[in-house]
Amino acid sequence: MKTDLMLLGVGGVIAVNRVLAIANPRSAPIKQVVRRAREEGLLIDLRYGCSSQAVVFFDTGHIALVALEPEDIVNWLESGREGKSGCL
Repeated sequence: MKTDLMLLGVGGVIAVNRVLAIANPRSAPIKQVVRRAREEGLLIDLRYGCSSQAVVFFDTGHIALVALEPEDIVNWLESGREGKSGCL
């Protein structure tokens, strides 16, 4: 199986074909899921010092915090381009 990769930010890369969902990190239920993932060692921090703009859920159970808006990630996934770098 071929793995498609997408560059997010300053050097973070995600496996596009493993993404299940992309969510806004500000809702209470998502915050609880992120807290649980951190406790279980399943949280990947790809923010590089920036604030969380999206939470990416993977089919492995891992969750990534990223500094890009969910809409931007979806747009880049659809176009096949790389993500922006730096804090927004």
